[in-house]
Amino acid sequence: MSAREANFDGLVGPTHNYAGLSWGNVASGKHAHSTSNPRQAALQGLDKMKALSDLGLVQGVLAPQERPDMATLRRLGFTGSETQVLDKAFREAPLLLAACCSASAMWTANAATVSPGADTADGRVHFTPANLVNKFHRSLEHEVTGRILRRVFADEKHFCHHSALPAHDDFGDEGAANHTRLHDAQGRGLELFVYGRSAHRPDAPAPRRYPARQTLEASRAVARLHGLGEHNTAFIQQNPDVIDQGVFHNDVIAVGNGNVLFYHRQAFLDTHAMQNEIMAKLPDAGMHFIEVSDDEVPVADAVSSYLFNTQLVTLAPGHMALIAPTECADTPRVRAYLDRLTAMNTPVKEVRFIDVKQSMQNGGGPACLRLRVAMSEAELAAVNPACLMTDELHGRLSQWVNRHYRDRLSPNDLRDPALLTESRTALDELTRILDLGSVYPFQR
Repeated sequence: MSAREANFDGLVGPTHNYAGLSWGNVASGKHAHSTSNPRQAALQGLDKMKALSDLGLVQGVLAPQERPDMATLRRLGFTGSETQVLDKAFREAPLLLAACCSASAMWTANAATVSPGADTADGRVHFTPANLVNKFHRSLEHEVTGRILRRVFADEKHFCHHSALPAHDDFGDEGAANHTRLHDAQGRGLELFVYGRSAHRPDAPAPRRYPARQTLEASRAVARLHGLGEHNTAFIQQNPDVIDQGVFHNDVIAVGNGNVLFYHRQAFLDTHAMQNEIMAKLPDAGMHFIEVSDDEVPVADAVSSYLFNTQLVTLAPGHMALIAPTECADTPRVRAYLDRLTAMNTPVKEVRFIDVKQSMQNGGGPACLRLRVAMSEAELAAVNPACLMTDELHGRLSQWVNRHYRDRLSPNDLRDPALLTESRTALDELTRILDLGSVYPFQR
């Protein structure tokens, strides 16, 4: 099947803030309680989308969540008017308020797992929103995420939507951040599901410091839902030691595209077995395994720069580019490695640096910001066109951000009832721009 890969980036929400909610994410903890700039964050994200669209890639936009999440605050026992709920939550449980104000849905690599029609039993593109049960603030997202995905990919002839997996640690699912798809020149695909632990094998290797967010059981359940088979799936365990070094998702230590897998030597529990399985199931792909050693780039540098949280994209046959955060250019050993990489005998021919510092400071790089959806031309034609990036949409959304977003947000500002009003006003207008209908609780 001839397919084109689209990247759907999450639009940063009006409540973008640094609450340090993500235990195991080094950058998130480092910048906790700093003052954020939601306007700059959203504009940086939009400029990234525009840059990829300008490269000739299909680029889409996914809307943010409604925040503050007033319904959840009320479920947790805060009563009264909306102003009273916000004030009580701030005084009595500030971490709960911060969680209910998180703009973490911007990182749409965690929105869902997506399998293209070329891989699935019924020939449709399948979506399963991630339950994200490991973090309370993220576990609030999947219902609205699923609603948004159904509005963007609405045609049931081409798209199939599943509910999130049961909200239990045994089925902890982090979406595409632990999933990637390789393929050969004919489009024959292999979906790699990378997991941190097996919930039903307590004696199996597991990290000791930080949580393993993705379970084997969740990955296998998603594969079953999507109608995948043994021939086009591989289940690979992440190295527990590297999770304990701050690699909370596989996309912080590895990225794949086409016939290239770019990863750190410490990424997987059994690298040799991983390579053998891929070559056995994609024998004609001419795989390039680009392995980076500790001597070349220590894990600490890879995590701080997000060397592997880059987007690896195909610009022409045999020509790929890494879309890397500017932090990679500013980290000497990473920059030196990237200078060598483009001279190697691999399809990776260039590196393009992009500024997403507001996202990076909260623990998400270019790859975190996008959900990959490979589609045929017929499937692409069935996508909601209002959500596909154009020069006009970039300009319209940039103006929308400048009208509605604050340029400064501190932890104390989360109690401000005006922020709730501003956010709802912005999102109500956004649903009209993106032709989404009433996807938010306040609209229903």
